[in-house]
Amino acid sequence: MLFPSAPVVSRLAPTPSGFLHLGNAVNFTLTWLLTRRVGGTLHLRIDDLDRARFRPVYLENIFRTLEWLGLDYDQGPTGPTDFERHFSQQHRLPEYEAVLQAARAAHSELFYACRCSRTELARAAMPGGLYPGTCRTATWPFQAPETAWRAHVPPNAAVAFYDLAQGPVQVAVADELGDFIVRKKDGSAAYQVASVVDDVRLGVTLIVRGLDLLPSTAAQLWLAPHLPGQAAFAATQFLHHGLVLNEKGEKLSKSTQAGSQRGIREEAGSPQVVYQLVARLLELGPEAGKSLTALVAAV
Repeated sequence: MLFPSAPVVSRLAPTPSGFLHLGNAVNFTLTWLLTRRVGGTLHLRIDDLDRARFRPVYLENIFRTLEWLGLDYDQGPTGPTDFERHFSQQHRLPEYEAVLQAARAAHSELFYACRCSRTELARAAMPGGLYPGTCRTATWPFQAPETAWRAHVPPNAAVAFYDLAQGPVQVAVADELGDFIVRKKDGSAAYQVASVVDDVRLGVTLIVRGLDLLPSTAAQLWLAPHLPGQAAFAATQFLHHGLVLNEKGEKLSKSTQAGSQRGIREEAGSPQVVYQLVARLLELGPEAGKSLTALVAAV
């Protein structure tokens, strides 16, 4: 694993859609450590586009978990109330919409309207759950109710970049994500668009993600040059680290948590379990995982 080159601006980007688990804590600690190592700037950017799964208790859990881990940040909300008033993505919906409309005006073939229902999508999905392009030639009105927008991804669309943990990476966007959604049926921007716009707005130069988000990185790198004002995203440094798995060898996910689970802060007696996993990812040896101070000293 290579360390990022300065100057570094990075972000912690949790979603208030569940209690933060061990994998989230490892990602945040690793991001914090790599940013602090080079004297970089760290933002707390909470992604709350999905208000259907938003719960105040999940939002509160983000701040309590960061405090438990001992992680500070330079820019961002001081707490739940400050977040809702000043930092929620709900305040930026017009900005995302303006970018989408500008992209559609500049690239007439970039998006198309899709009116497929969830039942239709489930019935027609290709291997891997990819959208089969049912509405690609339907020419539905873009502003019709219950209509999503999809990116028209060419069959040969691919991105290549150097990853600080994985080395040279090449991803076939069409094979991994297909024609992904850029605007949801409720009229709001989808994650791939909002994430790019927010990262460019914050001046982010380093994004640390789990390997499971490699397809999202590829989609964003492919999409960004088509979004007016977002070309700077192409210069971002990326680090995709290995995933933290449960006892069954499955990826940890907030969406699969049992109702009784309250997140890593409640389940672990100490944040040392997080520091140990970060030390292992960085191949620093067991002593480095005894505390956050030991981690900082080891890198």
